[in-house]
Amino acid sequence: MAVTIEDLYRNYGILADAKDDVSQHKDAYQVILDGVKGGPKEKRLAAQFIPKFFSSFPELADAAINAQLDLCEDDDVSIRRQAIKELPRFATGDNILKVADILTQLLQTDDTAEFNQVNVSLISIFKIDAKGTLGGLFSQILQGEDIVRERAIKFLSTKLKTLSEDVMTKEVEEYVFSETKKVLEDVTGEEFVLLMRLVSSLRVLQTVSGRQQLVELVVEQAFLEQALNPTESDTVDRLLQCTRQALPLFSKNVHSTRFVTYFCEHVLPNLSMLTSPVAELDIQLEVLKLMAEMSPFCGDMEKLEANLNMLFTKLLEYMPLPPEEVENGVNSAGEEPKLQFSYVECLLFSFHQLGKKLPDFLIDKVDAERLKDFKIRLQYFARGLQVYIRQLRVALQGKTGDALKTDENKIKVVALKITNNINVLIKDLFHNPPSFKSAITLSWKPVQKSEAAVAPKRPSSDDTGSGANVKKHIAPQPRRDARQIYNPPSGKYSASLGNFNYEQRGGFRGGRGRGFGTRGNRSRGRIY
Repeated sequence: MAVTIEDLYRNYGILADAKDDVSQHKDAYQVILDGVKGGPKEKRLAAQFIPKFFSSFPELADAAINAQLDLCEDDDVSIRRQAIKELPRFATGDNILKVADILTQLLQTDDTAEFNQVNVSLISIFKIDAKGTLGGLFSQILQGEDIVRERAIKFLSTKLKTLSEDVMTKEVEEYVFSETKKVLEDVTGEEFVLLMRLVSSLRVLQTVSGRQQLVELVVEQAFLEQALNPTESDTVDRLLQCTRQALPLFSKNVHSTRFVTYFCEHVLPNLSMLTSPVAELDIQLEVLKLMAEMSPFCGDMEKLEANLNMLFTKLLEYMPLPPEEVENGVNSAGEEPKLQFSYVECLLFSFHQLGKKLPDFLIDKVDAERLKDFKIRLQYFARGLQVYIRQLRVALQGKTGDALKTDENKIKVVALKITNNINVLIKDLFHNPPSFKSAITLSWKPVQKSEAAVAPKRPSSDDTGSGANVKKHIAPQPRRDARQIYNPPSGKYSASLGNFNYEQRGGFRGGRGRGFGTRGNRSRGRIY
């Protein structure tokens, strides 16, 4: 005979009135367990009554948990939500792992309210036993279905940082790190990003030693011991993802030397051949930006001169010679070379940073003819630079507030940052001997509000020049002639100045395996 509402209330009353003798009424508790076989109303009551007396009947523990699990899988979403809400009350003693495992599997639901309830219940059992809860989560990440794995990783990467130190103790955080390293042996690119976000937020790793351990994790995934195949877009994308994850970890005490060395030896020589699975990404500029951001944190480099020479060679490629002129001073070719300011800013900055480690490079390590060629290119670039800086300052003069927020003016503001940065670095290189003392903020890095809010003033003649040292190399010319040398581009920066979202630019395609999916049998391509 099916259990009725009246049966449930009557047996609930028996158990409630028994107080200390409740364990003697096993038959009454069994009636409540049988309530899961009734109708919707009986099931909702059973979902509330079963956990209330669960601890009094250890011999029926498995039956009680299984009954509640049946309710968690009911066709009626309201019954499922009620059952899930009560699941944390079963998380006692050895049951914590089982409850955590069940809740983790329930993350696969597509019902928003139910999904949110699962999250709330998981947080609740975290506060009961964090390590036990993590055991259930990591068990499903390592062995569960793809959708469960993906959502469990997402849960850990977003929720753990919200828990207090009382919950996330040192022991718990060390367990998270240990288990995460196991998961990282077999991940996709998207999973790697989320897991690095997770471990990077752990308080126990906010030390020099901890951050160095995180860098080692990234180095393992980046395959820095292997040569780069620039035409394999997934391989290139993997390197970029790893570099982006390592970048925030670098400091004066945690060095970027291995990444900078790899970029100099394997990436820069193949810059023009690099391919990316993200069509709209300027892969060459992205690589040069990463190189520039890493370079200040580079430590002692084994092949410093060779790597500086590679940077120098690549810089020359983006700094054209001035066009030949006929007798009347007009460009014989009819077209001015393009000045690629964004690329040059990155390369000059990287060269400037590494140059500090070998300040006599341009004096003793570059032959006279090559140095003369470099200075000619530098002079020509500096002259074109001054023309564009003047035009940008005039265009932005008097503009404040909303006027600076138009797409066109945003481009001009960033272009002005780029050209001013290059101007400062060129002035340093024109010193005799070359200087590496100036400090700049890369154009795509965040700026102070005061800088963004105030429109740049039109410079004096002293400001617009490339500096006293530059003027020693460049004969004074009328402004009209300077404009003949370089005609600033229109809208030139719109395609290359975007600040790309590093963590959402594609993943590493294919199944899992160390190094983002080279050995695994299952695909982890879906992003939830």
